[in-house]
Amino acid sequence: MNKFRDSVTGSGIPITEKIEIARNWLPRYTGMPLEGFGDYILLTNFYHYVIRFAEIFDCEIYGKDKPMQAATNSAGLSIINFGMGSPNAATIMDLLIAVEPQGVLFLGKCGGLKKSTEIGHFILPIAAIRGEGTGHDYFPEEVPALPSFKLHKFVSEKIADHGYEYRTGVVYTTNRRVWEHDEGFMEYLKSLTVMAIDMETATLFIVGHHNQIPRGALLLVSDVPITPEGVKTEESDQEVTKNWSDVHLQIGIDAMTEIGEKGEKIKHYNY
Repeated sequence: MNKFRDSVTGSGIPITEKIEIARNWLPRYTGMPLEGFGDYILLTNFYHYVIRFAEIFDCEIYGKDKPMQAATNSAGLSIINFGMGSPNAATIMDLLIAVEPQGVLFLGKCGGLKKSTEIGHFILPIAAIRGEGTGHDYFPEEVPALPSFKLHKFVSEKIADHGYEYRTGVVYTTNRRVWEHDEGFMEYLKSLTVMAIDMETATLFIVGHHNQIPRGALLLVSDVPITPEGVKTEESDQEVTKNWSDVHLQIGIDAMTEIGEKGEKIKHYNY
């Protein structure tokens, strides 16, 4: 029996390798066995996305009593609710090395910071600024947080197929959850000329780069925090969820399913 299996059965042999930790912890966090994960994965912050996915495909939800919930359809597409924030984003991208996904797409929400980014708009970020700090444990600050271009190509085509427009630009990722009152920070964001702000995208990109996982993000503008009346509330968030979450999820499903069906390689070359 190998060291990983021994550690799982409690032999006292320490788990010291990253891959061994990931193989042990991914099922522990999600409740899903390793063999249950598909080659392509949707990541989200929202449990109701997982519920809707399971309803569409009539599949089981794992991890209802775990920190993360997951489901996989019959075509081998999985979805995981990893929670909120940069540390959780880094955690799931580290744990996914246990199953070596062929592609990962984040379906998240963001705050629009431009007049051209209104509630309900989609954003395909071409890059993310690493304001969160978590990513500094993986690469120096100078290393940009970038998506996998070919994955975003599939997503952009599916957005167009559904009849929606999208924006491209740079997203700022922060660890701060409550910053809308901070005028100095607002001015800093304006000086960066970023399109939107969120709490996960840069971390997902940079840790995905570190772990050689093809990754992308399709962000839904859920609020416009550059104006006082645009700050998200429970009521406004419920309205966004009601009007836009289904199409957000469906675009992600369609894009990742088509990648799987075509079998097109989306991983960057190593240099």
